[in-house]
Amino acid sequence: MRHADSDSAHIRRPWWKDRRGAAVAVGLGAAVALSPVVWAETSSGPVIPPAAASPSARQPQLPQESFAPLVKRVLPAVVNISVTEKPAADEMSEQSFGGSPSDPFDQFLRRFFEQHGGNGQLMPFQGAPNDSGVKQIALGSGFIIDPSGYIVTNNHVIGQAEKVQVILQDGTKYAAHIVGRDTRTDLALLKIKADHPLPSVSFGNSNAAQIGDWVVAVGNPFGLGGTVTTGIISARGRDIHAGQFDDFLQIDAPINRGNSGGPTFNLDGQVIGINTAIYSPNGGSVGIGFAIPSNIASRVITQLRDHGKVERGWLGVQIQAVTPAIASSLGLNGDQGALVALVSPHSAAATAGLKQGDVVLTFNGSKVEKLRDLSRLVAATAPGATSSMTVWRDGHTITMPVTVGEAPENPQIASASGSEQGEQPGNAEALGMHFAPLTNDVRQELQVGHSVHGVVITGVDDGSVADNLGLTSGDIVVAINQEPVRTPQEAADKLKAIANSSHKSALLLLNRHGITQYVGINLGPEHG
Repeated sequence: MRHADSDSAHIRRPWWKDRRGAAVAVGLGAAVALSPVVWAETSSGPVIPPAAASPSARQPQLPQESFAPLVKRVLPAVVNISVTEKPAADEMSEQSFGGSPSDPFDQFLRRFFEQHGGNGQLMPFQGAPNDSGVKQIALGSGFIIDPSGYIVTNNHVIGQAEKVQVILQDGTKYAAHIVGRDTRTDLALLKIKADHPLPSVSFGNSNAAQIGDWVVAVGNPFGLGGTVTTGIISARGRDIHAGQFDDFLQIDAPINRGNSGGPTFNLDGQVIGINTAIYSPNGGSVGIGFAIPSNIASRVITQLRDHGKVERGWLGVQIQAVTPAIASSLGLNGDQGALVALVSPHSAAATAGLKQGDVVLTFNGSKVEKLRDLSRLVAATAPGATSSMTVWRDGHTITMPVTVGEAPENPQIASASGSEQGEQPGNAEALGMHFAPLTNDVRQELQVGHSVHGVVITGVDDGSVADNLGLTSGDIVVAINQEPVRTPQEAADKLKAIANSSHKSALLLLNRHGITQYVGINLGPEHG
Protein backbone atom coordinates (compact mmCIF):
# COMPACT_ATOMS: atom_id res chain seq x y z
CA MET A 1 0.00 0.00 0.00
CA ARG A 2 1.58 3.24 -0.98
CA HIS A 3 0.66 6.78 -0.21
CA ALA A 4 0.97 10.12 -1.76
CA ASP A 5 4.59 10.21 -2.71
CA SER A 6 5.62 6.71 -2.38
CA ASP A 7 4.93 5.22 0.96
CA SER A 8 3.26 1.95 1.48
CA ALA A 9 1.11 -0.10 3.71
CA HIS A 10 0.15 -3.73 3.59
CA ILE A 11 -2.00 -6.10 5.57
CA ARG A 12 -0.02 -7.84 8.26
CA ARG A 13 -0.71 -11.11 10.04
CA PRO A 14 0.07 -11.38 13.73
CA TRP A 15 3.67 -10.46 14.48
CA TRP A 16 4.63 -14.03 15.17
CA LYS A 17 3.68 -15.11 11.62
CA ASP A 18 5.49 -14.16 8.43
CA ARG A 19 3.39 -13.20 5.48
CA ARG A 20 4.24 -12.28 1.94
CA GLY A 21 2.33 -9.32 0.56
CA ALA A 22 0.95 -9.54 -2.96
CA ALA A 23 0.16 -5.94 -3.69
CA VAL A 24 1.70 -2.52 -3.30
CA ALA A 25 -0.03 0.79 -2.87
CA VAL A 26 1.49 3.36 -5.16
CA GLY A 27 2.11 6.85 -3.88
CA LEU A 28 0.18 9.75 -5.23
CA GLY A 29 2.81 12.51 -5.20
CA ALA A 30 3.21 13.88 -8.72
CA ALA A 31 6.39 13.48 -10.73
CA VAL A 32 7.74 16.46 -12.61
CA ALA A 33 8.10 14.59 -15.85
CA LEU A 34 4.96 13.54 -17.69
CA SER A 35 6.43 10.44 -19.29
CA PRO A 36 5.37 7.75 -19.19
CA VAL A 37 1.78 8.94 -19.25
CA VAL A 38 -0.57 6.78 -17.25
CA TRP A 39 -4.09 6.95 -18.58
CA ALA A 40 -6.98 6.63 -16.15
CA GLU A 41 -10.12 5.13 -17.65
CA THR A 42 -13.45 6.18 -16.20
CA SER A 43 -16.94 4.95 -16.91
CA SER A 44 -19.38 7.05 -18.85
CA GLY A 45 -23.13 7.26 -18.97
CA PRO A 46 -25.90 8.91 -16.99
CA VAL A 47 -25.08 9.75 -13.40
CA ILE A 48 -27.79 9.39 -10.80
CA PRO A 49 -27.42 12.04 -8.05
CA PRO A 50 -28.72 11.90 -4.51
CA ALA A 51 -31.71 13.97 -3.57
CA ALA A 52 -31.14 17.47 -2.26
CA ALA A 53 -31.95 16.41 1.30
CA SER A 54 -29.45 15.33 3.95
CA PRO A 55 -26.92 12.63 3.00
CA SER A 56 -28.81 10.01 4.99
CA ALA A 57 -32.01 10.76 3.10
CA ARG A 58 -30.57 10.88 -0.41
CA GLN A 59 -32.11 8.56 -2.97
CA PRO A 60 -31.31 8.15 -6.68
CA GLN A 61 -33.88 10.08 -8.71
CA LEU A 62 -33.33 11.98 -11.95
CA PRO A 63 -30.18 11.67 -14.06
CA GLN A 64 -27.68 14.42 -13.35
CA GLU A 65 -26.62 16.26 -16.49
CA SER A 66 -23.26 17.43 -15.19
CA PHE A 67 -21.02 17.94 -12.20
CA ALA A 68 -19.90 21.20 -13.78
CA PRO A 69 -21.73 23.58 -11.39
CA LEU A 70 -20.13 21.87 -8.39
CA VAL A 71 -16.69 21.76 -9.98
CA LYS A 72 -16.89 25.40 -11.06
CA ARG A 73 -17.58 26.36 -7.46
CA VAL A 74 -14.82 24.34 -5.74
CA LEU A 75 -12.03 24.08 -8.31
CA PRO A 76 -10.55 27.57 -7.69
CA ALA A 77 -9.81 26.59 -4.08
CA VAL A 78 -7.72 23.54 -5.06
CA VAL A 79 -4.00 24.25 -5.48
CA ASN A 80 -0.88 22.56 -6.79
CA ILE A 81 2.12 22.30 -4.49
CA SER A 82 5.77 22.09 -5.52
CA VAL A 83 8.74 21.78 -3.23
CA THR A 84 12.36 22.86 -3.55
CA GLU A 85 14.74 20.92 -1.40
CA LYS A 86 18.49 20.49 -1.15
CA PRO A 87 19.27 16.78 -0.87
CA ALA A 88 22.07 15.42 1.24
CA ALA A 89 25.11 14.10 -0.57
CA ASP A 90 24.12 10.49 -0.11
CA GLU A 91 20.65 11.21 -1.48
CA MET A 92 21.94 12.60 -4.75
CA SER A 93 22.73 9.23 -6.27
CA GLU A 94 19.90 7.34 -4.62
CA GLN A 95 16.63 6.58 -6.33
CA SER A 96 13.84 8.56 -4.73
CA PHE A 97 10.80 6.78 -3.49
CA GLY A 98 8.80 9.97 -3.80
CA GLY A 99 9.41 11.58 -0.45
CA SER A 100 12.14 12.63 1.89
CA PRO A 101 14.28 9.74 3.22
CA SER A 102 13.30 10.91 6.69
CA ASP A 103 9.60 10.80 5.82
CA PRO A 104 8.05 7.98 7.91
CA PHE A 105 5.85 6.93 5.00
CA ASP A 106 8.90 6.79 2.71
CA GLN A 107 10.73 4.66 5.26
CA PHE A 108 7.71 2.39 5.46
CA LEU A 109 7.82 1.89 1.68
CA ARG A 110 11.52 1.07 1.76
CA ARG A 111 10.99 -1.52 4.49
CA PHE A 112 8.09 -3.01 2.53
CA PHE A 113 10.18 -3.60 -0.57
CA GLU A 114 13.14 -4.88 1.43
CA GLN A 115 10.91 -7.43 3.18
CA HIS A 116 9.20 -8.53 -0.01
CA GLY A 117 12.14 -8.85 -2.33
CA GLY A 118 11.59 -5.63 -4.25
CA ASN A 119 8.39 -6.86 -5.90
CA GLY A 120 5.98 -4.27 -7.18
CA GLN A 121 6.33 -1.23 -9.39
CA LEU A 122 7.99 1.92 -8.13
CA MET A 123 7.17 5.31 -9.57
CA PRO A 124 10.18 7.46 -8.60
CA PHE A 125 10.33 11.18 -9.13
CA GLN A 126 11.79 12.16 -12.46
CA GLY A 127 13.28 15.45 -11.25
CA ALA A 128 17.05 15.10 -10.95
CA PRO A 129 19.29 17.55 -9.09
CA ASN A 130 20.44 20.46 -11.21
CA ASP A 131 23.96 21.90 -11.35
CA SER A 132 23.46 23.79 -8.10
CA GLY A 133 22.55 20.59 -6.25
CA VAL A 134 18.99 21.74 -5.75
CA LYS A 135 16.09 19.78 -7.17
CA GLN A 136 12.53 20.96 -7.64
CA ILE A 137 9.80 18.38 -7.43
CA ALA A 138 6.10 18.84 -8.12
CA LEU A 139 4.76 16.81 -5.26
CA GLY A 140 1.04 17.10 -4.92
CA SER A 141 -2.10 19.01 -4.14
CA GLY A 142 -3.81 21.02 -1.44
CA PHE A 143 -6.87 23.17 -0.83
CA ILE A 144 -7.55 26.58 0.69
CA ILE A 145 -9.73 26.50 3.80
CA ASP A 146 -9.66 30.22 4.61
CA PRO A 147 -9.71 33.31 2.34
CA SER A 148 -6.66 34.59 4.24
CA GLY A 149 -4.55 31.82 2.71
CA TYR A 150 -4.49 28.74 4.95
CA ILE A 151 -3.94 25.59 2.90
CA VAL A 152 -4.32 21.92 3.88
CA THR A 153 -2.18 19.17 2.38
CA ASN A 154 -0.47 15.91 3.36
CA ASN A 155 2.63 16.05 5.52
CA HIS A 156 4.49 13.69 3.18
CA VAL A 157 3.82 16.09 0.29
CA ILE A 158 5.98 18.80 1.84
CA GLY A 159 8.51 16.34 3.26
CA GLN A 160 11.65 18.14 4.44
CA ALA A 161 11.20 21.05 2.06
CA GLU A 162 13.41 24.12 2.10
CA LYS A 163 10.86 26.05 0.07
CA VAL A 164 7.23 25.39 -0.72
CA GLN A 165 5.43 26.99 -3.64
CA VAL A 166 1.66 27.06 -4.09
CA ILE A 167 0.16 27.48 -7.56
CA LEU A 168 -3.47 28.52 -7.89
CA GLN A 169 -5.76 27.41 -10.70
CA ASP A 170 -5.21 30.73 -12.52
CA GLY A 171 -1.45 30.14 -12.50
CA THR A 172 -0.63 32.62 -9.73
CA LYS A 173 2.30 31.46 -7.62
CA TYR A 174 2.89 32.12 -3.94
CA ALA A 175 5.66 31.20 -1.54
CA ALA A 176 4.23 29.32 1.42
CA HIS A 177 5.49 28.71 4.92
CA ILE A 178 4.67 25.66 7.01
CA VAL A 179 2.41 26.54 9.94
CA GLY A 180 2.52 23.05 11.40
CA ARG A 181 2.57 19.38 10.57
CA ASP A 182 1.39 16.14 12.13
CA THR A 183 3.24 13.00 11.07
CA ARG A 184 0.83 10.64 12.81
CA THR A 185 -2.12 11.61 10.65
CA ASP A 186 0.01 12.74 7.68
CA LEU A 187 -1.46 16.25 7.64
CA ALA A 188 0.14 19.66 7.25
CA LEU A 189 -1.04 23.28 7.23
CA LEU A 190 0.51 25.95 4.99
CA LYS A 191 0.00 29.72 4.81
CA ILE A 192 0.38 32.06 1.85
CA LYS A 193 0.00 35.85 1.73
CA ALA A 194 -2.19 37.41 -0.94
CA ASP A 195 -3.38 40.99 -1.37
CA HIS A 196 -6.99 39.88 -1.80
CA PRO A 197 -9.32 37.20 -0.33
CA LEU A 198 -8.76 33.80 -1.88
CA PRO A 199 -11.38 31.25 -2.93
CA SER A 200 -11.86 28.66 -0.21
CA VAL A 201 -13.80 25.55 0.71
CA SER A 202 -14.95 24.17 4.07
CA PHE A 203 -14.89 20.83 5.81
CA GLY A 204 -18.04 18.73 5.83
CA ASN A 205 -19.14 15.94 8.15
CA SER A 206 -17.42 12.75 7.06
CA ASN A 207 -19.40 10.77 9.63
CA ALA A 208 -22.55 11.53 7.61
CA ALA A 209 -21.03 10.15 4.42
CA GLN A 210 -22.34 6.71 3.56
CA ILE A 211 -21.08 3.88 1.43
CA GLY A 212 -22.44 4.53 -2.04
CA ASP A 213 -22.50 8.34 -1.78
CA TRP A 214 -21.11 10.24 -4.76
CA VAL A 215 -17.75 11.99 -4.35
CA VAL A 216 -15.64 14.29 -6.50
CA ALA A 217 -11.83 14.19 -6.22
CA VAL A 218 -9.71 17.13 -7.40
CA GLY A 219 -5.94 17.26 -7.62
CA ASN A 220 -2.74 17.48 -9.61
CA PRO A 221 -2.06 13.96 -10.99
CA PHE A 222 1.33 13.55 -12.64
CA GLY A 223 1.83 17.31 -12.56
CA LEU A 224 -0.90 17.86 -15.16
CA GLY A 225 -2.70 20.50 -13.10
CA GLY A 226 -6.28 20.71 -11.85
CA THR A 227 -7.98 17.41 -12.66
CA VAL A 228 -11.44 16.24 -11.58
CA THR A 229 -12.64 12.64 -11.20
CA THR A 230 -15.84 11.22 -9.76
CA GLY A 231 -16.84 8.05 -7.98
CA ILE A 232 -18.46 6.77 -4.81
CA ILE A 233 -17.47 5.94 -1.27
CA SER A 234 -16.60 2.26 -1.46
CA ALA A 235 -15.96 1.62 2.24
CA ARG A 236 -15.37 3.34 5.57
CA GLY A 237 -12.97 2.80 8.43
CA ARG A 238 -10.18 1.24 6.39
CA ASP A 239 -6.96 0.38 8.23
CA ILE A 240 -4.06 0.29 5.75
CA HIS A 241 -1.39 0.05 8.47
CA ALA A 242 0.02 3.49 7.73
CA GLY A 243 -0.29 4.56 11.38
CA GLN A 244 -2.11 4.07 14.65
CA PHE A 245 -4.90 6.46 13.66
CA ASP A 246 -5.83 4.78 10.38
CA ASP A 247 -9.53 5.28 9.67
CA PHE A 248 -9.61 5.96 5.94
CA LEU A 249 -12.52 6.47 3.58
CA GLN A 250 -12.10 4.22 0.56
CA ILE A 251 -13.19 5.80 -2.73
CA ASP A 252 -13.22 4.59 -6.32
CA ALA A 253 -12.79 7.99 -7.97
CA PRO A 254 -9.56 7.61 -9.99
CA ILE A 255 -6.65 9.26 -8.18
CA ASN A 256 -2.97 8.96 -8.99
CA ARG A 257 0.41 10.32 -8.00
CA GLY A 258 0.02 14.02 -7.44
CA ASN A 259 -3.48 13.78 -5.96
CA SER A 260 -1.94 13.54 -2.48
CA GLY A 261 -3.25 16.29 -0.25
CA GLY A 262 -6.11 17.08 -2.60
CA PRO A 263 -9.74 17.15 -1.47
CA THR A 264 -12.59 14.70 -1.85
CA PHE A 265 -15.88 16.59 -2.05
CA ASN A 266 -19.44 15.52 -1.38
CA LEU A 267 -22.20 16.81 -3.64
CA ASP A 268 -22.68 19.81 -1.37
CA GLY A 269 -19.17 20.98 -2.25
CA GLN A 270 -17.79 20.23 1.22
CA VAL A 271 -14.48 18.50 1.84
CA ILE A 272 -15.11 15.12 3.46
CA GLY A 273 -11.66 13.62 2.83
CA ILE A 274 -8.03 14.33 1.99
CA ASN A 275 -6.67 12.00 -0.69
CA THR A 276 -3.62 10.23 0.70
CA ALA A 277 -2.97 6.75 -0.72
CA ILE A 278 -3.98 4.26 -3.37
CA TYR A 279 -3.82 0.51 -3.61
CA SER A 280 -2.17 -0.54 -6.83
CA PRO A 281 -0.36 -3.62 -8.14
CA ASN A 282 0.80 -1.80 -11.28
CA GLY A 283 1.57 1.81 -10.38
CA GLY A 284 -1.67 3.34 -11.62
CA SER A 285 -5.17 3.83 -10.33
CA VAL A 286 -7.24 0.67 -10.10
CA GLY A 287 -10.16 2.36 -8.36
CA ILE A 288 -9.06 1.84 -4.76
CA GLY A 289 -8.08 5.11 -3.10
CA PHE A 290 -7.91 6.20 0.53
CA ALA A 291 -8.79 9.57 2.01
CA ILE A 292 -8.36 10.89 5.56
CA PRO A 293 -11.88 11.66 6.87
CA SER A 294 -12.61 15.33 7.40
CA ASN A 295 -13.77 14.78 10.97
CA ILE A 296 -10.26 13.62 11.85
CA ALA A 297 -8.53 16.21 9.68
CA SER A 298 -10.50 19.22 10.90
CA ARG A 299 -9.51 18.62 14.54
CA VAL A 300 -5.86 18.24 13.62
CA ILE A 301 -5.85 21.31 11.36
CA THR A 302 -7.51 23.44 14.04
CA GLN A 303 -4.75 22.57 16.50
CA LEU A 304 -2.04 23.20 13.93
CA ARG A 305 -3.53 26.60 13.18
CA ASP A 306 -3.94 27.56 16.83
CA HIS A 307 -0.81 25.99 18.34
CA GLY A 308 1.45 24.88 15.50
CA LYS A 309 1.33 21.31 16.81
CA VAL A 310 -1.14 18.65 17.91
CA GLU A 311 -1.62 17.80 21.57
CA ARG A 312 -2.95 14.30 22.17
CA GLY A 313 -3.97 12.30 25.18
CA TRP A 314 -1.75 9.39 26.18
CA LEU A 315 -2.17 6.40 28.47
CA GLY A 316 1.28 4.83 28.22
CA VAL A 317 0.32 1.28 27.33
CA GLN A 318 1.14 -1.24 24.67
CA ILE A 319 -2.06 -2.88 23.42
CA GLN A 320 -3.07 -5.68 21.09
CA ALA A 321 -6.23 -7.12 19.60
CA VAL A 322 -8.32 -9.67 21.48
CA THR A 323 -8.48 -12.85 19.42
CA PRO A 324 -11.13 -15.54 20.03
CA ALA A 325 -8.46 -17.72 21.65
CA ILE A 326 -7.39 -14.89 23.98
CA ALA A 327 -11.02 -14.08 24.82
CA SER A 328 -11.64 -17.72 25.68
CA SER A 329 -8.61 -17.89 27.94
CA LEU A 330 -9.76 -14.74 29.78
CA GLY A 331 -13.37 -15.87 30.08
CA LEU A 332 -14.45 -12.91 27.99
CA ASN A 333 -17.59 -13.21 25.90
CA GLY A 334 -16.60 -11.95 22.45
CA ASP A 335 -13.35 -10.64 21.01
CA GLN A 336 -13.97 -6.94 21.54
CA GLY A 337 -11.71 -4.58 23.47
CA ALA A 338 -8.01 -3.78 23.63
CA LEU A 339 -5.71 -6.10 25.57
CA VAL A 340 -3.02 -4.38 27.62
CA ALA A 341 0.29 -6.11 26.87
CA LEU A 342 2.54 -3.65 28.71
CA VAL A 343 2.10 -0.69 31.04
CA SER A 344 4.80 1.98 31.03
CA PRO A 345 6.03 2.88 34.53
CA HIS A 346 4.91 6.27 35.87
CA SER A 347 2.43 6.64 33.00
CA ALA A 348 -1.20 7.72 33.23
CA ALA A 349 -2.26 4.07 32.95
CA ALA A 350 0.08 2.99 35.74
CA THR A 351 -1.16 5.79 38.00
CA ALA A 352 -4.77 4.80 37.32
CA GLY A 353 -4.02 1.18 38.25
CA LEU A 354 -4.30 -0.40 34.81
CA LYS A 355 -2.50 -3.74 34.73
CA GLN A 356 -0.91 -5.99 32.18
CA GLY A 357 -3.58 -8.44 31.00
CA ASP A 358 -6.50 -6.04 31.46
CA VAL A 359 -8.89 -5.64 28.55
CA VAL A 360 -10.18 -2.11 28.03
CA LEU A 361 -13.82 -2.41 26.92
CA THR A 362 -14.94 1.24 26.99
CA PHE A 363 -13.33 4.64 27.24
CA ASN A 364 -15.41 7.65 28.28
CA GLY A 365 -18.58 5.73 27.51
CA SER A 366 -17.54 4.74 23.97
CA LYS A 367 -17.13 1.07 23.17
CA VAL A 368 -13.71 -0.20 22.18
CA GLU A 369 -14.75 -2.64 19.49
CA LYS A 370 -11.49 -2.61 17.53
CA LEU A 371 -7.93 -2.20 18.68
CA ARG A 372 -7.43 1.23 17.09
CA ASP A 373 -10.63 2.55 18.70
CA LEU A 374 -8.81 2.98 22.01
CA SER A 375 -5.90 4.83 20.40
CA ARG A 376 -8.23 7.30 18.71
CA LEU A 377 -10.43 7.81 21.77
CA VAL A 378 -7.46 8.49 24.04
CA ALA A 379 -5.72 10.70 21.48
CA ALA A 380 -8.87 12.82 21.09
CA THR A 381 -8.94 13.48 24.84
CA ALA A 382 -7.28 16.65 26.07
CA PRO A 383 -4.17 16.02 28.19
CA GLY A 384 -5.00 16.48 31.87
CA ALA A 385 -8.66 15.56 31.44
CA THR A 386 -10.13 12.88 33.69
CA SER A 387 -11.80 10.02 31.85
CA SER A 388 -13.34 6.71 32.81
CA MET A 389 -12.54 3.21 31.58
CA THR A 390 -14.39 -0.07 31.83
CA VAL A 391 -11.90 -2.90 32.14
CA TRP A 392 -12.23 -6.69 32.11
CA ARG A 393 -10.05 -8.20 34.85
CA ASP A 394 -10.11 -11.61 36.55
CA GLY A 395 -13.46 -12.56 35.07
CA HIS A 396 -15.43 -9.41 35.78
CA THR A 397 -15.66 -5.75 34.78
CA ILE A 398 -14.41 -2.83 36.82
CA THR A 399 -14.62 0.90 36.19
CA MET A 400 -11.68 3.14 36.90
CA PRO A 401 -10.93 6.85 36.42
CA VAL A 402 -7.79 7.91 34.59
CA THR A 403 -6.19 11.32 34.15
CA VAL A 404 -4.90 11.30 30.60
CA GLY A 405 -1.32 12.38 30.03
CA GLU A 406 0.16 14.17 27.01
CA ALA A 407 1.57 12.04 24.23
CA PRO A 408 5.33 12.52 23.83
CA GLU A 409 6.77 13.27 20.40
CA ASN A 410 8.47 9.85 20.28
CA PRO A 411 6.64 7.62 22.75
CA GLN A 412 8.64 4.72 24.09
CA ILE A 413 7.10 1.93 26.08
CA ALA A 414 9.52 1.28 28.95
CA SER A 415 10.10 -2.19 30.28
CA ALA A 416 9.09 -2.89 33.85
CA SER A 417 12.08 -2.62 36.12
CA GLY A 418 13.17 -5.45 38.33
CA SER A 419 16.23 -7.16 39.70
CA GLU A 420 17.70 -10.31 38.21
CA GLN A 421 16.17 -13.39 39.75
CA GLY A 422 17.97 -16.60 40.37
CA GLU A 423 17.30 -19.13 37.61
CA GLN A 424 17.11 -22.83 38.15
CA PRO A 425 18.98 -24.98 35.64
CA GLY A 426 17.44 -27.73 33.55
CA ASN A 427 15.36 -28.05 30.42
CA ALA A 428 11.77 -29.20 30.08
CA GLU A 429 9.21 -30.04 27.38
CA ALA A 430 5.45 -29.81 27.12
CA LEU A 431 3.02 -30.10 24.22
CA GLY A 432 5.65 -29.71 21.54
CA MET A 433 7.49 -26.82 23.20
CA HIS A 434 11.02 -27.21 24.55
CA PHE A 435 12.10 -24.79 27.29
CA ALA A 436 15.44 -23.72 28.72
CA PRO A 437 16.46 -21.21 31.41
CA LEU A 438 16.91 -17.58 30.43
CA THR A 439 20.58 -17.34 31.40
CA ASN A 440 22.83 -14.31 31.02
CA ASP A 441 24.42 -15.88 27.96
CA VAL A 442 21.00 -16.42 26.39
CA ARG A 443 20.01 -12.85 27.23
CA GLN A 444 23.11 -11.57 25.47
CA GLU A 445 22.46 -13.75 22.43
CA LEU A 446 18.81 -12.65 22.21
CA GLN A 447 19.67 -9.05 23.15
CA VAL A 448 17.17 -9.12 26.01
CA GLY A 449 17.59 -6.89 29.05
CA HIS A 450 17.54 -8.03 32.67
CA SER A 451 14.08 -6.55 33.15
CA VAL A 452 12.59 -9.42 31.13
CA HIS A 453 12.00 -12.66 33.02
CA GLY A 454 10.76 -16.06 31.91
CA VAL A 455 11.97 -19.13 30.05
CA VAL A 456 13.20 -19.36 26.49
CA ILE A 457 11.75 -21.67 23.84
CA THR A 458 14.62 -23.67 22.33
CA GLY A 459 12.56 -25.71 19.89
CA VAL A 460 9.05 -26.40 18.63
CA ASP A 461 7.88 -29.79 17.30
CA ASP A 462 6.53 -29.82 13.77
CA GLY A 463 2.74 -29.98 13.64
CA SER A 464 2.27 -29.04 17.30
CA VAL A 465 -0.14 -26.34 18.40
CA ALA A 466 2.84 -24.08 19.12
CA ASP A 467 4.16 -24.66 15.61
CA ASN A 468 0.76 -23.84 14.13
CA LEU A 469 0.75 -20.55 16.05
CA GLY A 470 4.21 -19.65 14.77
CA LEU A 471 6.06 -19.90 18.07
CA THR A 472 9.76 -20.42 17.45
CA SER A 473 13.16 -20.76 19.04
CA GLY A 474 14.17 -17.59 20.84
CA ASP A 475 10.68 -16.65 21.99
CA ILE A 476 10.54 -16.01 25.72
CA VAL A 477 7.52 -17.18 27.71
CA VAL A 478 7.08 -14.53 30.40
CA ALA A 479 3.78 -15.68 31.92
CA ILE A 480 1.08 -18.30 31.49
CA ASN A 481 -2.48 -17.34 32.38
CA GLN A 482 -1.20 -14.14 33.99
CA GLU A 483 1.17 -16.06 36.30
CA PRO A 484 4.92 -15.43 35.82
CA VAL A 485 7.11 -18.42 34.98
CA ARG A 486 10.72 -18.62 36.18
CA THR A 487 11.86 -22.12 35.31
CA PRO A 488 11.41 -24.46 32.34
CA GLN A 489 9.79 -27.11 34.52
CA GLU A 490 7.32 -24.59 35.93
CA ALA A 491 6.29 -23.60 32.40
CA ALA A 492 5.90 -27.23 31.33
CA ASP A 493 3.87 -28.13 34.42
CA LYS A 494 1.51 -25.19 33.96
CA LEU A 495 0.83 -26.07 30.32
CA LYS A 496 0.25 -29.76 31.10
CA ALA A 497 -2.14 -28.86 33.90
CA ILE A 498 -4.14 -26.61 31.57
CA ALA A 499 -4.21 -29.30 28.87
CA ASN A 500 -5.66 -31.75 31.41
CA SER A 501 -8.26 -29.28 32.69
CA SER A 502 -11.75 -28.75 31.32
CA HIS A 503 -10.96 -25.25 30.06
CA LYS A 504 -7.86 -26.09 27.99
CA SER A 505 -7.28 -22.46 26.93
CA ALA A 506 -4.04 -20.76 27.91
CA LEU A 507 -2.91 -17.17 27.61
CA LEU A 508 0.82 -16.89 26.98
CA LEU A 509 2.68 -13.64 27.49
CA LEU A 510 5.64 -13.70 25.10
CA ASN A 511 8.64 -11.48 24.49
CA ARG A 512 10.14 -11.59 21.01
CA HIS A 513 12.98 -9.23 20.10
CA GLY A 514 11.95 -6.91 22.92
CA ILE A 515 8.26 -6.78 21.91
CA THR A 516 5.77 -8.04 24.50
CA GLN A 517 2.54 -9.61 23.28
CA TYR A 518 -0.14 -12.07 24.36
CA VAL A 519 -0.96 -15.24 22.44
CA GLY A 520 -4.06 -17.33 23.05
CA ILE A 521 -3.54 -21.07 22.69
CA ASN A 522 -5.95 -24.02 22.87
CA LEU A 523 -4.32 -27.11 24.33
CA GLY A 524 -7.12 -29.57 23.61
CA PRO A 525 -6.21 -32.88 21.92
CA GLU A 526 -7.90 -31.85 18.69
CA HIS A 527 -5.47 -28.94 18.44
CA GLY A 528 -2.25 -30.76 19.10
